[in-house]
Amino acid sequence: MARIGIAGFLHETNTFANSRAKFVTFAEADAWPGLQWGEKMFEAIRGVNIPVTGFVDALADSTHTLVPLVWASANPSGPVTEDAFESITWMLQHSLSEAGQIDALFLDLHGAMATEHLQDGEGELLRRIRQQVGKDCPIIATLDFHANITPAMVEYTDALIVYRTYPHVDMSDAGHRAAALLPRLLYGERWHKTFRQLPFLIPMPWQCTLSDPVKSLIEQADQYESNSVPLVRFAPGFPLADVPDCAPSILVYSQSAEMGASIAEALVTAVSQARSAFAGKLWGAADAVAYAKTRPAETNKPLILADTQDNPGGGADSNSTDLIAELLNQSVSGCVGLLCDPNTALLAHQHTVGDTLSTALCNDPATQRPWTITQLGNGQFIGTGPFYEGCKMDLGPMVALQYEGVTVIVSSRKQQAADQAMFRHLGVEPAAQPLLVLKSSVHFRADFGEMASEILVVAASGPNTADLHELTYQFAKRPPA
Repeated sequence: MARIGIAGFLHETNTFANSRAKFVTFAEADAWPGLQWGEKMFEAIRGVNIPVTGFVDALADSTHTLVPLVWASANPSGPVTEDAFESITWMLQHSLSEAGQIDALFLDLHGAMATEHLQDGEGELLRRIRQQVGKDCPIIATLDFHANITPAMVEYTDALIVYRTYPHVDMSDAGHRAAALLPRLLYGERWHKTFRQLPFLIPMPWQCTLSDPVKSLIEQADQYESNSVPLVRFAPGFPLADVPDCAPSILVYSQSAEMGASIAEALVTAVSQARSAFAGKLWGAADAVAYAKTRPAETNKPLILADTQDNPGGGADSNSTDLIAELLNQSVSGCVGLLCDPNTALLAHQHTVGDTLSTALCNDPATQRPWTITQLGNGQFIGTGPFYEGCKMDLGPMVALQYEGVTVIVSSRKQQAADQAMFRHLGVEPAAQPLLVLKSSVHFRADFGEMASEILVVAASGPNTADLHELTYQFAKRPPA
């Protein structure tokens, strides 16, 4: 029987975004629980599709003792403040020192955290933890599909399990896979680590695992795994982080160094050969809405416009009104979500359903209209889709506003529009809409994809840049695909 420490510290950092992830951002709940420590962690994460939940569930009936330490997550944004990183790291290390004997450590990480003072947040976190627990204590961690894996992250852990999917429907499963490998590490087994980085960047909208080329690359990596090669992963990376190790990566754990090198080189070749396929059409806001206007009247499935550059899941603030203004100007009916506008939500909650608010959404004069309040909500509900399944949402006061066929779902906290429950919370049935504008890049496909007649990826304003050629990198020297 082993005593296993369990902790998590997650943030995906878009260094091109102006916002900051402060301590309070980690402390408050959004789609995922707020800052947790001690036994309360287990109750907060129960039933949620995240790695730490999968790991805990997988070992619930084992003879091991699970020791909860600290778990913290914040929505993607600009860099984590130095104060937030140092405070949460201190809490984690303090909890670890107070926990007594720890025989192994599981960490739920993202892999693309940059802070105001560190370009490799996870690498530094892992360095400190390794120094604390010693070289013989197994450290196993899960990483997001968009992790920018660094040499330090590989060096200071014994195994890194990267998600297989985007949309990330296998987050809990990643925790299960970590638990399945843990016995081998506890028995003293260690593997050769082969780590390769690709010489180019892959734009976020074209990293989706539901279609090629990424779908086939993930399947190829899976086929290499065996008892002697327990882990083979391809991580496309998070290209909106201007850091030295911003890059797609190949990671192989094997009993033989030669075998690991051979597999890694084969995958590097496969990804390199697919370089030209990491692309697709990006629509402008006006053109996308104009196209929607020409759709046949008999189409009974919604057209989806993915407002990718204002995707809060990539560090944007979910407050761009470009597509709302176009719907209004071109007289096209549809539903937009989620628009993060806490001032409008607060104002709406001072009224009742049926009242009219003469207001400009997010202070954009182009959206100044007499909006009708069709539903009010407290922003507290349970995620039902494959990505946010079981998440106890807490998005603050919410309101559905309508003007001449245009409905806008407004929240007080930003959250990626990747679950139909966000709309149903305010009485809106997504499948019944002629057009859906979703502030998301890819995750929405898990819950909305099957209902769509067609999906357009739209590059309206926002810092979640889809065309990487528009960015100027200072530290990441790899060119876009």
